[in-house]
Amino acid sequence: MRHRKDHRKLSRTASHRRALLRNLVTALFQYERIETSVAKAKEARRLAERLITFGKRGDLAARRHVARFVTRPEVTRKLFETVAPWYAGRNGGYTRIIRLGRRLGDAGEIAYLELVKTTEQKEKERADRLAAAEAKETSQKGEKPSKKAKLEAEAGAGAEKSKGGRRKRSESEIAAPSRKRTRHGVKTG
Repeated sequence: MRHRKDHRKLSRTASHRRALLRNLVTALFQYERIETSVAKAKEARRLAERLITFGKRGDLAARRHVARFVTRPEVTRKLFETVAPWYAGRNGGYTRIIRLGRRLGDAGEIAYLELVKTTEQKEKERADRLAAAEAKETSQKGEKPSKKAKLEAEAGAGAEKSKGGRRKRSESEIAAPSRKRTRHGVKTG
């Protein structure tokens, strides 16, 4: 029996496990949603919730404690300035695990680990995304073609080079039957 055995070992040494969990938690705060196995998600969730609680405290000691664990300073700033205020009136339950099914390669169970957001936060993010997409569309419609784009269009009329360095065939070459060499002779068409 596993009495008083507190955490999952995840088939790793202590240093590897610590590095893995640090990376998972940092990615969770950076992207606000990550996809991982259920066992890793459950372990990362424990640490992420503790770090959010430290973020809610907001003092210098809490900031230093979080900075020791989170691998990127900009993510630590995001945790204290953006993520922690979301949960000011909430006592725990800052993350959720959404099971997705089984992975094709080894049939491991996969899940999303994400930060819980209110409906107002979700609507605001959606509106921001739509506004950014609309601004991008209007900027693309009103732009004049650059010199580089004009040169590329002119070069497109002639023979072009593809990524592999091979010449692309023109429409007349495609329409005409080609002669291909095979192993045993010449094959037409």
